Amino acid sequence: MTEVWKAVLFGIVEGITEWLPISSTGHMILLEEFVKLEESEAFLDMFRVVIQLGAILAVIKIFWKEALPLSFGRVIKLEREKISTWIKIFVACIPAAVVGIMWEEWFTSLFYNYYTVALALIVFGILFIFIETKNKNREPRVRSLQELTYQDAFLIGIFQLIAAIFPGTSRSGATIVGGLFLGVSRTAAAEFTFFLAIPVMAGASILKIAKYGLSFSAEEIFMLLTAMVTAFLVSVLVIRFLMDYIKSHNFKVFGWYRIFLGMGVLAYFIVM
Repeated sequence: MTEVWKAVLFGIVEGITEWLPISSTGHMILLEEFVKLEESEAFLDMFRVVIQLGAILAVIKIFWKEALPLSFGRVIKLEREKISTWIKIFVACIPAAVVGIMWEEWFTSLFYNYYTVALALIVFGILFIFIETKNKNREPRVRSLQELTYQDAFLIGIFQLIAAIFPGTSRSGATIVGGLFLGVSRTAAAEFTFFLAIPVMAGASILKIAKYGLSFSAEEIFMLLTAMVTAFLVSVLVIRFLMDYIKSHNFKVFGWYRIFLGMGVLAYFIVM
């Protein structure tokens, strides 16, 4: 039961940090310092990624009407605008998918450490504050997903690539920063980030499952399912909170949080 409660805690942290632009990786590294899962290294490597499937299901639950490219009436019709949005999403996936498939393990071995995570937290925290300050009196060029161009989508994908290479950047943080930098409104940038997570995180999970299979103990599978369900429930609350929050607030508070967290991570590991 102790291990199951640990899985619940990991699910809570995943559900919160996956969608707020504060780096799920940074928080997971800190959590693993204080809460040790007594499982095999193969399971832990798979667990860290596949737990994200619960968070993905939360996006599908909340946005399925906006995401599903079908309209139901007397005749089922394809909606061109939604199909166009999904094409843009897959365009944005190209940079990270290519690099991830070819060099994911190499980048992980090179950059998955506390000082890379801490620096990424700080640098992107500063970027959030800088871009929000710069955009304070500017009208967004893009206010909806339909207004995004394919070039916008690809450039946001480049920002996502940065997150794929440098842990601690935060996938949601990188894509939101990229969107704001390109003149996308906060709401449209957040929505695109949520939609973009579906193929990216599902693909990463499938690759991990393909690598290790499901040849784990019943206890380990139960822990994984527990963490996924917890991540799903928490993600639903967090996504709804974020979408309401950004209607009247900017992302600066997350920038400051990232800076202080990054400094805390550096201080903790230097002292330890």
